Amino acid sequence: MTLALYRGVIGALAPAVLKARTRRGKEDASRLDERRGIASRLRPEGTLIWIHGASVGESLAVLPLISKLLEKPSRHVLVTTGTVTSAQLMAERLPPRAFHQYVPVDTCAAVRRFLAHWRPDIALFVEAELWPNLILETRARGIPMALVNARFTQKSYEGWKRAAGLATRIISAFDATLAQNGPIAKRLIAFGAKRVQIVGSLKADVPPLPVNEALLQEFRAAAGGRPMFLAASTHPGEDDLILEAARNLRSAYPDLLTILVPRHPQRGPEIEALANAGGFVAARRSTGALPASPTHVYIADTLGELGLFYRAVPFAFLGGSLVGHGGQNPLEAARLGAAIVTGLHTENFEEIFRVLLDAQGEGRVNSASDLAVLADRWLADPALVSALGARAKTAAESMGGALAATVELAENLLAHARA
Repeated sequence: MTLALYRGVIGALAPAVLKARTRRGKEDASRLDERRGIASRLRPEGTLIWIHGASVGESLAVLPLISKLLEKPSRHVLVTTGTVTSAQLMAERLPPRAFHQYVPVDTCAAVRRFLAHWRPDIALFVEAELWPNLILETRARGIPMALVNARFTQKSYEGWKRAAGLATRIISAFDATLAQNGPIAKRLIAFGAKRVQIVGSLKADVPPLPVNEALLQEFRAAAGGRPMFLAASTHPGEDDLILEAARNLRSAYPDLLTILVPRHPQRGPEIEALANAGGFVAARRSTGALPASPTHVYIADTLGELGLFYRAVPFAFLGGSLVGHGGQNPLEAARLGAAIVTGLHTENFEEIFRVLLDAQGEGRVNSASDLAVLADRWLADPALVSALGARAKTAAESMGGALAATVELAENLLAHARA
């Protein structure tokens, strides 16, 4: 009954939802047919590996996996995601013989059109993308499937318990599961996950974020020797807390430059208005501006430049953690030697944060005032921050290994598909 109800509701609502998301700029109007399961290109000949992730973080995490899988000839990789920003990044970064399509909306009709066209040999679902129709229709076609880099928070677990039968049907549809840590593995096993292994996070095996060296030097020259406070991947409701912390810090550091990188770049104008209303002089990177001497708040509302700011600033607050989002990936900062600061809401990356914060010995805050106090102490002691960043980097590098396990699983699934 639960599955039938879900299918009825999503089938009825999907057209209106797509239309509303398109109006808000959350869908690519030129590629809406892909969301309806209608492909925008032909299926390539040979083996086709399908990898699906929700958004930017998941798609970036699988780039090394894609490169490994394509080392053998006569293979192609289809990457599906559901966001405009992830599609833009994939267009820039996917290697030859890999290509992107938007994932179909989770109606039976759209999913069946998608699968009938692409006929993937295997399917790898990344992290926590548990769309019922997408998974069950793939299972019905006998396509070997795995849930990799699996993430299943306690909150998600409690939510799925209200539809335990459906959850068991979905999660047990996968032939194998690679979990990021022990608690995740236990939650998935409770819903019938098969062949579960604990292998860590693919994000620990991702190479350090790239940077344009010329732009990095340009930014450093514009910032001069000013003290800098970086808040990365912030979410709605969090920016005013960052600005409150920045206001507190300015009493001790009147020339402080606060760099605010929103998780969604399109929020740049909104954050600029918030900063201006608070009495700050703000500038936005998307307009071509660099921080000038009067600039209090620099809003980096561009895509794919976190590698620049993690290199330019010795420590970073990771957003999504002072509000109930669940945190953002701290490995990107730690891999570049930046010490990390986070709020209390880190359930999306609970084990990774635990390892990094244990290595640092500090870095957890629960309010804007706590954040200001810690940032004040770190700004006053560059040697301490450098040591903390080095510890975080060592801890981040120690968490690798998921990539090799995922490649091995994918090869086993391909062998099974051929048999």
